[in-house]
Amino acid sequence: MKALIYCTVIVGLVPVQSVLLSHLSVWGVKPDLGFVAVCLIGLIAGELDGLLVGLALGWAMSLFSAQDLISSVILKGAVGYIAGLAGRQVVYLSPVVLVMGLLVVSCVVGLVTPLALKLSPQQDLLWAAWMVVLPQACLDAVIGGAIYWLLWSRLNIEQVMSESRM
Repeated sequence: MKALIYCTVIVGLVPVQSVLLSHLSVWGVKPDLGFVAVCLIGLIAGELDGLLVGLALGWAMSLFSAQDLISSVILKGAVGYIAGLAGRQVVYLSPVVLVMGLLVVSCVVGLVTPLALKLSPQQDLLWAAWMVVLPQACLDAVIGGAIYWLLWSRLNIEQVMSESRM
């Protein structure tokens, strides 16, 4: 059942991210729904599920968008694994704590691209962090927090997390 849900998430997110969200941007920034989904799957289902879904989603999203294959696969897989580790260590995760964690992790992941590329003199690292990375991290954190809050308020998320890790 989990495999069917994960396949549906991957097959559903790839067209939404690559086709729909390019037209629905906020302040010229589009959220990374793959990042948010991998974080939530890792938190709820565990390290292995987060890692595998992150690898598969990173690979699928890099095929249909202009992302680098290796960095997308490695970053999303690592984020899923780290989210799974964090979900195992945190007893009670409120939506506010999740939003702060997503904001920090999204900033770190977003800074990988400007650090890996040689930016022009007009676009230094501070410019990239202030104009691109921070708005996208805020948007990712708000979307992830809203989805987690909906799950948290409608389901007994602690019970779902404990059942999925057995």
